Amino acid sequence: MEQFVRILIDIGEQGLIFSILALGLLISYRILNTPDLTVDGSFPLGAAVSAALLTRGANPWLALGASLLAGAVAGLTTGLLNVKLRITALLSGIIVMTMLYSLNLGIAGTANVGLFNSRNLFSEAPADWIPARLGPYRIRTMVVAAIIVLAVKLLLDLYLATRSGLLLRATGDNQQVTVALGRDPGLVTILGLTLANSLVSLAGGLLAQQQGFFEISMGTGQMVNGLASVIIGTALFGRIRRLRLTTVAIFGSIIFKGLLTIAINLGLSANYMRLMQGLLFLIILVSSNLSDKEARHATASSR
Repeated sequence: MEQFVRILIDIGEQGLIFSILALGLLISYRILNTPDLTVDGSFPLGAAVSAALLTRGANPWLALGASLLAGAVAGLTTGLLNVKLRITALLSGIIVMTMLYSLNLGIAGTANVGLFNSRNLFSEAPADWIPARLGPYRIRTMVVAAIIVLAVKLLLDLYLATRSGLLLRATGDNQQVTVALGRDPGLVTILGLTLANSLVSLAGGLLAQQQGFFEISMGTGQMVNGLASVIIGTALFGRIRRLRLTTVAIFGSIIFKGLLTIAINLGLSANYMRLMQGLLFLIILVSSNLSDKEARHATASSR
């Protein structure tokens, strides 16, 4: 029973934190329909910024805010390369991701930074404003993560309902609509990539504080994690009209992390984690494509 509870807590913590990453991929992949590989660099960027500030005694909230701003700069750079220099979105993301590897090392100072003796959001917040009656430390830590994710989700929902958010969604669907409204779709794309990577970097900073360390390779495969979460959520909950896209992405992240956590507890070696992530993503992608084909065939037959 104790091991089962520990597994559930692991899924809750990791799923919630990575759901912010999924929300970032929701913007670039689902809304803008843009393949943005900057994610694998902006995720550890947020962790590096948080680690560098926390080791210098900075406030954990300040470190988290700095992570968000750093990701915004990374996304802005990708957007400018794509829109202003006419470099394809794929290549723009690869270029920025490659440069961020060295930048992340420079910010953190080394490939590995331990934060176990530093102040962090999860060591302070539970004692400060989460009631002790909610249970052991890790449960209260999960509550903190849930509050942060909920705040991010609500703010993103509010933004997507504004004129700027609607333009963002219109640009992903059909850029001609944005042009007809007298707006530059290129500028909207830059804004979308900036927002997406700021959320991705925020997730990286939050993970570094929760795990207590920064590691230079922690961004590897994060785009796959985010896309898999969005696709899982869309496939399982996308047809429920009352659920917003943001809610769907969060549910998908928790389910995806749940599958990985279960695989580890069943005896999967950590050496094969990336292989497992890739295989899961492949299965999810193929299943989603087959489901879409069946839906289109059913629609065509009913006409």
